Amino acid sequence: MFRSFFLAGFEGSTGYNRHGDWFDQVVATGHDKTVDEDYRQLAELDIHAARETIRWPLVDLGRGRYDFSTVEPFVEAARRYHVEVIWDLFHYGYPRGLDLWSEDFPKRFADYCYAVGRYIAQRTEGTCAFTPVNEPSFMAYAAGEKGLFAPHVTGRGWDLKVALTRAAIEGINALWAACPGARMVNVDPLCRVARPFDRPELEEEVRDFNERLVFQSWDMLCGRLLPELGGSREHLDIVGINYYWTNQWEFGGAAREDGVIPPLADDDPRRWSLSALVRSVWERYGGEVMITETSHIGDSRGRWLWEVAQEAEELLLDGVPIRGVCLYPILGMPEWHDPEIWTPMGLWDPVCHREPCGERLICEPMLEALQSVRHVDELHHRVFSDSERRKASVRPKRTAGKMARPVAAE
Repeated sequence: MFRSFFLAGFEGSTGYNRHGDWFDQVVATGHDKTVDEDYRQLAELDIHAARETIRWPLVDLGRGRYDFSTVEPFVEAARRYHVEVIWDLFHYGYPRGLDLWSEDFPKRFADYCYAVGRYIAQRTEGTCAFTPVNEPSFMAYAAGEKGLFAPHVTGRGWDLKVALTRAAIEGINALWAACPGARMVNVDPLCRVARPFDRPELEEEVRDFNERLVFQSWDMLCGRLLPELGGSREHLDIVGINYYWTNQWEFGGAAREDGVIPPLADDDPRRWSLSALVRSVWERYGGEVMITETSHIGDSRGRWLWEVAQEAEELLLDGVPIRGVCLYPILGMPEWHDPEIWTPMGLWDPVCHREPCGERLICEPMLEALQSVRHVDELHHRVFSDSERRKASVRPKRTAGKMARPVAAE
């Protein structure tokens, strides 16, 4: 699907954090100033595809007015270095004054998507790719259940999940109208919980989480759940799976001081392999899948990348149409709720986090791992010829310009 199997993901979250403070990770990581150099370095490493964010709050000026000056440098750099981009359109942040519970929300988002689609289509050769709403399940939890992001609501996670998915569906329709043939990469976390060894009475709750709750947004997008929203398998298109080492934990486990339940240990027999998780998503929905976010921290970055590549190789050899692995974030980044704390998760880290546009150090173990798994890139292109790619896709044909499932049962 892309010129390279491995993609780079530039963290692009915006919004208001748990303290009510505005954050913009594109600025915080310095990517807004170093985009040309960032893309040049990607091309040198034979990474020719990326996930990038169009920051809705900066583009949408209200009343149908749009300013794409913050987008243009990224479009130009991508074109200059021949980097194909999946454009995120809603990465937590939204225009000031917009009520996500209102009927105006999906309409305004669709209008914005149409404007973005027109802008990108006019400046892109080949097929355009978009992520309309990034991680609706996580945002519903963080912003609608726990109040960690704007709109800082608690106890309304389900309502926000429905609102976000409705907006995504209308946004997809608008993108197809503006940019016929565009591909949608619908991104959500893939999580799995394990039953405590000594709590057999929790088996049903664990099963419900693993087989229903974690899939709700994708199920709505494809029309399985709440079909009145207008979703279809065509809307779901490419299933984008975000997966980190923290995405499997013990159900009801004791939380740390920061409120986070520790992940299952690497050798915990209840942990599923990444290939098993991805395969279960493919078996549930069919069509194409991608690992749209994955990374580890510190010294574990190289080992993690190598292991993910081996899991992807297994999937490819089994005929699972996995279209890429996105190393996300590709740049070290500050925490959303405490910008003084930086997380060493990327291929590059700033020498000084107070100068994100300054000198960066490359993570040598991660670079060595990336260079050692190039055969997976070659395998992908060899296994899936153009005809096989078309055959693997379940998307029905669509008239140009028409407005027009995460874990399987055990």
